[in-house]
Amino acid sequence: MRRSCLFLPGNQPNILQNGMVLPCDVLIFDLEDAVSEKEKDAARELISQALTTLDFGVREKVVRINDMETFHARLDIINVTKAGADALMVPKTVGSDTVQKAASILDEAEEKADLPLGSVGLILLIETAMGIEKAFEAASASSRVRALALGGEDLAADLGCSRTKASRELFYARTRLVMAGRACGLDVIDTPFTDARDAEGCYEDASYARSLGFSGKLAISPHHLEPIHRAFRPSESEVAYALDVVSAMRRAKEEGLGAVSLRGKMIDLPVLAQAERTLELATASGMLSTSRSTSTKGD
Repeated sequence: MRRSCLFLPGNQPNILQNGMVLPCDVLIFDLEDAVSEKEKDAARELISQALTTLDFGVREKVVRINDMETFHARLDIINVTKAGADALMVPKTVGSDTVQKAASILDEAEEKADLPLGSVGLILLIETAMGIEKAFEAASASSRVRALALGGEDLAADLGCSRTKASRELFYARTRLVMAGRACGLDVIDTPFTDARDAEGCYEDASYARSLGFSGKLAISPHHLEPIHRAFRPSESEVAYALDVVSAMRRAKEEGLGAVSLRGKMIDLPVLAQAERTLELATASGMLSTSRSTSTKGD
């Protein structure tokens, strides 16, 4: 589950420690934009120590490495893989070349760390016009890819347009990224909402992202976690319908049917997949117990 993906600057130990209690799904330890050039080495060591010594619970631990065109990237990958990162966020991804370069170094890093090949995933941060145009190529370039993410600020700069709260300038990029990611069976994570003081604005932006098909949203402030979770929380009626769909499809399976009528409409496997996603969101939101959500999936 990647509803909320919170960036933490890699050069601030107190903030890294706060990651143990922040209620997000994904922690992104940042070695790129949040860290000045002279602090890169120290931040890499600090994040590696945090991953090794601190208990971040069930949160997915992701490290945003430096641009693959810099010498820092290789050092980042080798060190944080050994320290226990679950995935790497690759900035400025442009097509398959960027992905394959990161994946190749990861192969080496996992071997050095005595980890199973392919155990560390990649989240691709798409933040340029060419990156958007090559999104599907990147998404399908490696089995390591777990998700795509949109970097709206850098993309707006690359496009030469103003970045606005309404984000109309990002509509094409958002929908293009969702199509590319979903076509490859990946999560797709929306760009951050940049006004840390505007919780309701964040909620509206996250709700819109969900309506487009995004799995979750990047966040630059802990204050945005609650509105993001609220935006991705299904309604009671959505949960009730999802439970009915799963129950009806279980009965259809027992009877050897591929589709069944529910509330006057035919439902089939795509509808079931959507229902199961709703129940996952409901469970993450505390609306259902884990056991109940699991029991709905059957065999």
